[in-house]
Amino acid sequence: QVQLVESGGGSVQAGGSLRLSCVASGYIFSRYSMAWFRQAPGKEREGVAFIYAGGSQTYYADSMEGRFTLSRDTDKNTLYLQMNNLKVEDTAQYYCAARCSSGFHGNCDYWGQGTQVTVSS
Repeated sequence: QVQLVESGGGSVQAGGSLRLSCVASGYIFSRYSMAWFRQAPGKEREGVAFIYAGGSQTYYADSMEGRFTLSRDTDKNTLYLQMNNLKVEDTAQYYCAARCSSGFHGNCDYWGQGTQVTVSS
């Protein structure tokens, strides 16, 4: 069965960096597109970054462009989200998802449990 396990969240001051990891199991890693989403208290879930199956193409939500970077290690079945120049408004629970249709609609078949990112001023 497919499992996604996120890690790497934590507390950081504004301007700092974090790297989130998502370890996938139960399927051939490069076969599915994957994405990161986030949800802050009282707000709707929003897309953060997306990578197509095969890893050839990525895209980011506008507010993350230039600050967040996706990468992956197929040997480790791991998707990474490097987050730099973090802002207070980046505070949220971050979720990894797999087998996603393109776009940030949240149409993904598999989801992790999430990892919390808290950015303080």
